[in-house]
Amino acid sequence: MKKIYQRIERIDGPVVMLRAKGVAYGELARIRLNDGTDTYAQVIKLRDDQVSLQVFAGTKGVGTGDVVEFLGHQVQLAYSETNLMGRTFNGVGEPIDGRAPVADTAAVAIAGPSFNPARRIIPSKMIQTGIPMIDMFNSLVESQKLPIFSVAGEPYNPLLARIAKQAEADVIILGGMGLKYDDYLFFRDDLASARDRLIMFIHTASDPVVECMMVPDMALATAEQYATQGKRVLVLLTDMTAFSDAMKEIAVAMEQIPANRGYPGDLYSQLAARYEKAVDIEGSGSITVLAVTTMPGDDVTHPVPDNTGYITEGQFYLKGGVIDPFGSLSRLKQVVNKKTRDDHAPLMNAMIQLYDGCRKVRQQQSMGFSISSYDEHLLAYGGEFEERMMNLEVNLPLEKQLDLGWQIIAGHFQPRQVSLPENLIEKYWPATE
Repeated sequence: MKKIYQRIERIDGPVVMLRAKGVAYGELARIRLNDGTDTYAQVIKLRDDQVSLQVFAGTKGVGTGDVVEFLGHQVQLAYSETNLMGRTFNGVGEPIDGRAPVADTAAVAIAGPSFNPARRIIPSKMIQTGIPMIDMFNSLVESQKLPIFSVAGEPYNPLLARIAKQAEADVIILGGMGLKYDDYLFFRDDLASARDRLIMFIHTASDPVVECMMVPDMALATAEQYATQGKRVLVLLTDMTAFSDAMKEIAVAMEQIPANRGYPGDLYSQLAARYEKAVDIEGSGSITVLAVTTMPGDDVTHPVPDNTGYITEGQFYLKGGVIDPFGSLSRLKQVVNKKTRDDHAPLMNAMIQLYDGCRKVRQQQSMGFSISSYDEHLLAYGGEFEERMMNLEVNLPLEKQLDLGWQIIAGHFQPRQVSLPENLIEKYWPATE
């Protein structure tokens, strides 16, 4: 039975408060405004009979005399296996692409518990993206949860778009939070070629802050539906700092006691609840989560990246327009490197070791030290490594990335100068003309 109340006691930012009984945390409510239109809200706090609701579209136009009707269920996703592809929705699942609402849908609850651990299997399959600094040096593993640590101004959204177009996945779900409108238009236009396997949930900076908090839940609930149908789903989120800032804004409106730098005390739990949706399901599909986390002031000790690091399985560190090989780590890459090609792990290690040598020589050179002929080879190698491997515009399958790695090394060194096994040198070292 639906419960109807006709008295709102307080309005504070996007939050309204009233007294009600028999309602549940997360329950959806409809507010009938004076002009006859409806707006929706969700229960975010219960204390005795005091109920706090966050209004999705903001509280502009909401009055204390408006009617509040509790609907008896949480926010739901309108899911359709065939009719969601190529569509764009806002944070509460409403179409914003100018097309008609999705037909033949089923109502699916969002923000549910993580997948049953008994049905999870150990990650063992690689997702190729065509980007050498991911595939070859920090392989993305199916069902992995990884952040992209970055700062404002870095090309993290173009990187996500490139991954969306090139990654080996059946379904790509993009969740945008706090996006500038130009960024939304970029994703819309740049990903037009991938629409046959792409679904977008978009919150822009001008949209109600409450919708920002719904985007990851909508994206991940959609991913769960496809994964249980046997699909390999890649969820791309940008950015989780905007999501956390939205939580902070709501917490302030609710007068919660702030924790570190004003963020709510349950920041870790809220982030973990989203990242832990990553799963490889026995006998079915998988969900892989790759999420941008911007670091204000490039501060990795900021609460959002700091908490994220405890939840996830490494990170990609985007700095200077490239994925930094020394700040990035995919902790599961060893699981798949042994299954790709026998030279993958040794070649990866040798190339990074040589590039580290190049960086040290550059530092010595900047301080006025003289350099040797071998150092000159390191410098030349480092320049080519950056141009042909670290450049995010490169798009090659893994086999060609490995072959390219041998070509780069052989162009600057002799076999005896590199720390590679003899049997691999005999097998893969390019023949001299």
